[in-house]
Amino acid sequence: MKIGILTWESFGKEDMAAAFMELGHSVLQCPFSDDSEADDPAAVQKLEGSIRKISPDFLFSFNYFPVAAIACKNLGLPYVAWVYDSPHVRMYHYSIIYPTNYVFVFDSAVYMEFHKAGISTVHYLPMAANTNRLKEMNDFAAFEKTGWKLKHQVAFVGSLYTEKHQFYQRMTKISDYTRGFLEGLMEAQKLVYGYNFIQELLNKEIIEDMRRSLPMQVHVGGVESIEYLFAQYVINRQITASERLELLTLTAEKFGLDLYTPDQTLKFTGCVNHGALDAYAYAPYVYKMAPINLNITLRSIHKGIPLRAFEIMGSGGFLLTNFQEDFLSFFTPGEDFIYYESKTDLIDKISYYLKNENERCQIAENGFWKVASKHTFTHRAEEMISCLA
Repeated sequence: MKIGILTWESFGKEDMAAAFMELGHSVLQCPFSDDSEADDPAAVQKLEGSIRKISPDFLFSFNYFPVAAIACKNLGLPYVAWVYDSPHVRMYHYSIIYPTNYVFVFDSAVYMEFHKAGISTVHYLPMAANTNRLKEMNDFAAFEKTGWKLKHQVAFVGSLYTEKHQFYQRMTKISDYTRGFLEGLMEAQKLVYGYNFIQELLNKEIIEDMRRSLPMQVHVGGVESIEYLFAQYVINRQITASERLELLTLTAEKFGLDLYTPDQTLKFTGCVNHGALDAYAYAPYVYKMAPINLNITLRSIHKGIPLRAFEIMGSGGFLLTNFQEDFLSFFTPGEDFIYYESKTDLIDKISYYLKNENERCQIAENGFWKVASKHTFTHRAEEMISCLA
């Protein structure tokens, strides 16, 4: 088959193209701007022209774009989208129901939300890793010469959400009652792994108070609720920022920490802040070389396995993550990875696995082979294509 891939700056596009080609398909690039407005007729027409030029059997993109869905519907062409961002508000567009759509999401909670609404175009598909590429990344001497060289035994790669989208901090005009309610709600959620109750507890009065301070509107053509926007883009993001800072500060004080994050102004005891790290070219070296790799999942991912967890295991790294329900459907805790359930549990498990190298290395090896045998981009490409049959 000829497969058209939307060429926006998505992570994994090279891995996905390689997977399609490994299965014997040809891959054609389709120029696209990911900031195209959902209902822009000019953008739809332009994309239709680009699609006609390459004449693919189906169009593929990471994340879902209503412009692409509309263009493909007009052309009678299957549109395959694999969503790795969470939240991803573009999914809540009327075009999601088009019969030409095959939309795959990595969070089973999101799949169930659409399934319960009777939307059959959304499917569940966990993320993956390109273990062939990752295992060939072995120029450790060159990495050691970079400014990203590890100094400690515990590493975290990811945003602390201090440098962008500070929506919560913009709500300076909310009442003391609303602020107290939100602070209490966030502290309660931080104690719970495996269930997110933020959206269901944001009542009308709280929402209206927040909207007066931070106006938010449903997108053109969108069917998302205001509760969804505030819960996922404001409150859950703020919980993640607070939780990551708390857990990483605690970890750094006790064990030392190598932090790879965009905000280089962050400084706390025991932490070496290396700044941002290229996720494709250099992050795998951290995953391979750090005795312990932490994953602290963005709270808007309710049950899903984050892409970074697959990247860590697919690199042969040892993964210590918060509890996420979807892990249990594909991996065995204590055999392929380790999860923690509280601050105390996190510290106890870091301490234990730093002292037990053989056990730690065996778990990392098990995780790698589990990903390599069942969870590569090639496996996922086969699963997606089988849905089109």
